[in-house]
Amino acid sequence: MTPREPADLVCSAKACRGTARHAVVWRNPSLHVPGRRKVWLACEDHREHLRDFVQLRGFLLEVKSVDELTEEDG
Repeated sequence: MTPREPADLVCSAKACRGTARHAVVWRNPSLHVPGRRKVWLACEDHREHLRDFVQLRGFLLEVKSVDELTEEDG
């Protein structure tokens, strides 16, 4: 994975262009193989909303800083 500057990372929330500081890591077990990890990036304003959205569906694996993303996260 090529290192990125935090300013290059944009929030995944609809119509948001904010700088992402958090990664919401999730997997839908009915669609994704066990090792698959999907990532939504989140700014400060949308971190809770995106986390709650996947958590409500039972898909949430973890929330971490974008600085902690690894090759495993895709």
